[in-house]
Amino acid sequence: MNDLSIRPVALSDLPAVVAMLADDPLGAQRESPDDLTPYNTALQRLADDPNQHVVVAVREERIVGTLQLTIIPGLSRRGSTRSIIEGVRVHADERGSGLGTQMIQWAVDESRRQECQLVQLTSDVTRTDARRFYERLGFTASHVGFKLTL
Repeated sequence: MNDLSIRPVALSDLPAVVAMLADDPLGAQRESPDDLTPYNTALQRLADDPNQHVVVAVREERIVGTLQLTIIPGLSRRGSTRSIIEGVRVHADERGSGLGTQMIQWAVDESRRQECQLVQLTSDVTRTDARRFYERLGFTASHVGFKLTL
């Protein structure tokens, strides 16, 4: 797997990234691969924020994974900085290859580089495979999350 690179997302990557975001039952309900306009706008906002890191995993010039890492400075925990990993997706034909582990390791390493003291992530309760995956990597289900759709 030496041919894998992880790099910042580019505008030209959006069709492949959005297709991965939409490639499961939950994503199919939330994403719109046929209209990239809102994703273009979001990518510009993300690019303008130095605490946002949206990356793609590339193998043989093909996008095979993506995730977003957000760095959050804070006052709690004695002024700790934390990171949040979101939007983790691995292309369907790469699942089980170890790519997800490599991507999460990249995010954890980058979090350390950014002097974070805590890495957080959430996963929908229906994603039981994802939960097992994150637990295997050392994450613990320590909190109950809440969301309010606006």
